[in-house]
Amino acid sequence: MPITPPYFIPSATVTFEEEIKRSRFITCLAHTPSAEKAKAFVQQMKDTHPQARHHCWGFVAGAPSDSMQLGFSDDGEPSGTAGKPILAQLQGSNIGEICAVVLRYSGGIKLGTGGLVKAYGGGVKQALPLVKTKTRVAMDKVSLEYNYALQGVIDDLTREFALKVEVSDFGEKAKITASIEAIHLASLLHKVSLYNADKLTVQRIPLGE
Repeated sequence: MPITPPYFIPSATVTFEEEIKRSRFITCLAHTPSAEKAKAFVQQMKDTHPQARHHCWGFVAGAPSDSMQLGFSDDGEPSGTAGKPILAQLQGSNIGEICAVVLRYSGGIKLGTGGLVKAYGGGVKQALPLVKTKTRVAMDKVSLEYNYALQGVIDDLTREFALKVEVSDFGEKAKITASIEAIHLASLLHKVSLYNADKLTVQRIPLGE
């Protein structure tokens, strides 16, 4: 079971602007915890700057190490000159859940492919140090079912692993649903395995349920 360690995410939106050979580049960075949120932010920037000639973007929608939640677009610029340089800067930042949109108001002077790569990637590179971050701790959810005689054990586990109880059900057996930091899940599963399964069981609940 892969474990996602804590990682940094943006705590506020950042804007950086510069002019290169009469073209105006505006770089906007924002916290986007999903691909849908990232695409919504891109659309928001398009709506805010409808006169910009290009709205190029890239995003890392999950943890910095999650290669399954990436996206980018050149939005009409030559292939590989905008979206990929933007994404490369984001991936190198070790910040997750982040989207960058770089708007270009063209000044009529061609920059060439190398100039475009430098402009789009450079805008993000200069904006990233301005980002204030906070720590995202990856969480898991578990269900614990136990005999009432083990309530003391459950109380100890709750304190040791900082379980945040979300639901309690007291029927023939007691059952709680709780969240736990993902980095502690394996230790909890091991500790529970030391008890008789008829008296105490634990199950990981897939996210979204």
